[in-house]
Amino acid sequence: MIGIRFRRLSASFSLVIFTAFAGVTGFAGSLVLTISPAMAQSGGQVPGGWSGSASDTELWRAIRKGVSGSVSIPDKKAAQLVQSDGDELRAFRNGRMATLGGVAIVIIILLLYLFYVLRGKIRIDAGPDQSGRTIQRFNTLERFTHWLTASSFIVLALTGLNLIYGKLFIPTLIGDQAFATLSMWGKMSHNYIAWAFMLGIVMMFVLWVKDNIPGPTDIKWLAMGGGLFSEGVHPPAKRFNAGQKMIFWAVIIGGGSLSSSGLALLFPFEISMFAETFKILNAVGFNFPTVLSPLQETQYALMWHGVVGLGMIVITIAHIYIGSVGMEGAIDAVADGQVDRNWAQEHHGLWVKKLDSEALGDTGNQPAE
Repeated sequence: MIGIRFRRLSASFSLVIFTAFAGVTGFAGSLVLTISPAMAQSGGQVPGGWSGSASDTELWRAIRKGVSGSVSIPDKKAAQLVQSDGDELRAFRNGRMATLGGVAIVIIILLLYLFYVLRGKIRIDAGPDQSGRTIQRFNTLERFTHWLTASSFIVLALTGLNLIYGKLFIPTLIGDQAFATLSMWGKMSHNYIAWAFMLGIVMMFVLWVKDNIPGPTDIKWLAMGGGLFSEGVHPPAKRFNAGQKMIFWAVIIGGGSLSSSGLALLFPFEISMFAETFKILNAVGFNFPTVLSPLQETQYALMWHGVVGLGMIVITIAHIYIGSVGMEGAIDAVADGQVDRNWAQEHHGLWVKKLDSEALGDTGNQPAE
């Protein structure tokens, strides 16, 4: 009985050994079980000897760069074995974009701090008007437009920065689960509050574009540094000076571009904006690809959204500084809309002169108050 069991066990074991030997022999192509280095992919080599007249290097490079074959299933994206643009996008966002964006934010904060230390708060040289006279700078609709755009952008900026930099330190402060919850709600608020920002951009353009057309006065303002670096220097300016006009157009153009790429991300594979844009740029000497897949369009939108967003954050930090702690009386313009007459005279003298002329024409003898 024991002998029969032993023979059966030996036969079964021999069958397993023979099957394993036959499989390895077939894979190696040799009865002595020698496997070529290329077949074993030793040293990082890829399988060779099977691609015919095509170079293995060229074939794998084409696969790495996203060459597509053909498939019979409805999802034609399955014909592309490797979509390497995703790796390149991730490397760019987590690498150069995150690094340069963070450096730019730190630099602008340090420069503003240095400016404050050296120049101090820009005071009203003549002091506040002794009679308490003020001029209405912005009406209720204009102030609403400003705060709608500003508050929505601050939320968008904070939630966007969280997606880029939050993962680097916030999980260690509040834990992974709390950070995941925070990021989820942040992403949802980012998507919905974006509509308020886009509305604000449109309203700003309609309300203020007529006062932000560049002119000869702006050149003189820029040549004098806007009077920001010297006390008692007040270059002439209309309702908006050259610096404010640059901020305005940066917000309109940058905000419009940010909104366009944001819409492309909200509705992926439905909105395509880069292929046609690249065609226009190529007409003036660039060499961008003009045939893009829907996935590539989305990836370009994500990249551009991050770059423009970081740029606008840097500009906004400077704008917030000069409109608050950097200049006496500036915040009043968007608080209650009334600014000190001496402040207006020093920073927007041509505008005050125009208002006085209009007031004299209406009343005969009273300046604007």
